[in-house]
Amino acid sequence: MGLFNSLFAYLDKSSAITIFVLVLLSIYLFLVLWIFIYRYFTLKSKIDTENISLKKLYMGRSKTVEKSSLLYPFLAKVLVPNQAIFSVAKNTAVKSATGGLTALSIIASTSPFIGLFGTVVAILETFAKLGKQSGTSISIVAPAISEALVATAAGIAVATFAYSFHLILKRKAYELNILLESQSDLILSQKA
Repeated sequence: MGLFNSLFAYLDKSSAITIFVLVLLSIYLFLVLWIFIYRYFTLKSKIDTENISLKKLYMGRSKTVEKSSLLYPFLAKVLVPNQAIFSVAKNTAVKSATGGLTALSIIASTSPFIGLFGTVVAILETFAKLGKQSGTSISIVAPAISEALVATAAGIAVATFAYSFHLILKRKAYELNILLESQSDLILSQKA
């Protein structure tokens, strides 16, 4: 309960711009978490499926990919598998797998600036209020400045999550691409 009281007290003292910045950064954080969770589990599922398909191909239990593989719909449309069809299939799969990475990049690069903007506005407002008072000291200025820095801290926190999640998902997309390439190479080597 004390945390909520502190939060409400902070928001009550904050300007409309600071509140807007914090709301925007909260939306950013929600988007970052949603994109990461959704894309991570989607990619994990696809990687698991392609791993099983690759193992069956490698062990000689199958001459083609599993029906659940991302390559299967493309292979089902041709009589003889070739490099071109595999290239189209891989490109389509990677394009789908990397969805959301641009949004994470944008959020990672813009959120610190949004937080900094909120801090600058809050500091300007603080100095404007302090200029009207007489006898200001560090005990009055320091709490106001520390409250203003909350927006910068929030922006950096959101950027850290966005950038980290971007790199994790990028790595997962790379793993998926390697699995697709390995399967296509095995199938093409069988046809030779």
